[in-house]
Amino acid sequence: MKEKQTEGIIVSFIIPVYNRPNEVKELLESMTQQTASEFEVIIVEDGSDDKCESICEQFRTKLDLKYFYKANSGPGQSRNYGFEKAKGNYCIFLDSDCVLPPDYFRIVQSELKKNYVDAFGGPDRAHLDFSILQKAISYSMTSFFTTGGIRGSSEKLEKFHPRSFNMGYSRDVFNKTQGFSNMRFGEDIDMSISILQNGFKTRLIKDAYVYHKRRTNFRQFFKQVFNSGIARINLYKRHPQSLKVVHLAPAIFTLGTMALLFISIVFSTIFLLPLLFYTLIIIIDSSLKNKSLKIGLISVSTSYVQLLGYGLGFINATWKRIILNQKEYAAYVNNFYK
Repeated sequence: MKEKQTEGIIVSFIIPVYNRPNEVKELLESMTQQTASEFEVIIVEDGSDDKCESICEQFRTKLDLKYFYKANSGPGQSRNYGFEKAKGNYCIFLDSDCVLPPDYFRIVQSELKKNYVDAFGGPDRAHLDFSILQKAISYSMTSFFTTGGIRGSSEKLEKFHPRSFNMGYSRDVFNKTQGFSNMRFGEDIDMSISILQNGFKTRLIKDAYVYHKRRTNFRQFFKQVFNSGIARINLYKRHPQSLKVVHLAPAIFTLGTMALLFISIVFSTIFLLPLLFYTLIIIIDSSLKNKSLKIGLISVSTSYVQLLGYGLGFINATWKRIILNQKEYAAYVNNFYK
């Protein structure tokens, strides 16, 4: 660590927003309760119809806050826009549906001073006040038994790839990489790959977690994970080395589930035993972690939605992007979630 890197770090939080004023209010409220408060907040309204400007006005005396409205261009370009407006030499990106624990900024600040790195990421958790469905979705997005082990809370897959719901990087990174690409989904992984390719190091700060609400109904959640499956193939087209065998798991699970259901109808229901065994694992694991059988039962549905949605998106994009060689947005037609 070079001492000059840790001196005078000025931090700006950048939050892109699209039609989510109520969630922005919760996030900003949590930022007023930070145990360390030497930061700037940049809200970038990405062409919303339901704006959050009036919400931001309520916090101008409590936070060093700036609000900007721009035409819709997606979260990646909105983050770049925010970075250009920020005064910080280090920016932290959050999704608008996140809430910060009181010590979040103090932990990040302390960790960067002790072990500076040009880019970091943190994990996510479910808050005690989240709804039962939100807790079940959070479980499905972070569990070892779904795809949680290959997301933004693990350093096991080679070099760590921070995710944009909770990541930060320096102005040096921004200047060299030019920030996020114009990908609508998977832009955070694309950015992490670019950071590493440009010679910067990344790091997971495990204690710098956020409470992440995610999508609040099954339809929106399915679209989110479906688009994530598509994004994995689009990332492969941009960075062939980024696709690992483990990324095929949801697609294999999807095809396997369909095959077992068909075989059980044609031959015998005994072929449903693997699915029943997996279902039992989810119920037990989620119930124990959430201390609620009800959440455990709902986690079955959210876990199947998570795996099947991602798998179907992956398969759809494989057909359109690799087999038919269509352009990047082909698999997304009429499927941007709202």
